[in-house]
Amino acid sequence: MLGKEIGKDQRQKRIQDIILRESVSTQAELVKLLAKEGVQVTQATVSRDINELRLVRVPIGKGRHRYALAQYGGDSDIEEQLARLFQSFVQDVDRGENILVIRTADGHASGVALLLDRWKRDDIVGTLAGEDTIMVVARSTHDGESLMEEFNALMLG
Repeated sequence: MLGKEIGKDQRQKRIQDIILRESVSTQAELVKLLAKEGVQVTQATVSRDINELRLVRVPIGKGRHRYALAQYGGDSDIEEQLARLFQSFVQDVDRGENILVIRTADGHASGVALLLDRWKRDDIVGTLAGEDTIMVVARSTHDGESLMEEFNALMLG
């Protein structure tokens, strides 16, 4: 497939979409993923895009890292991104009183937990993520029930 000439804004949107759905560790890997989508770009351009998008490398365990979005525009952006991540990577949500356990595809728990932390909700005390599991501590049992409903809705889209 020949590479498409697309503008900077479109390319950066594609990069954000890839970062949200894939665990990308290197610029070279990102160049390859863009090429799979028909977007030919140099590593130098990807490097500039990463800086402009303020992507950060976050640990995903076992000494590995992945790129993630560092800043979000607001709660609606976070909710939209959470919905995409929940639909793509969350496999199950369970609850015991005020503690929720979210199971994800391998390597995606930290990305989902990062967004949950950035959501800055009063009903979430905090999160703890491993490779494929997130523990979410709700402020109360009632908050846990409400969050369970919201998380299930996010999974369903």
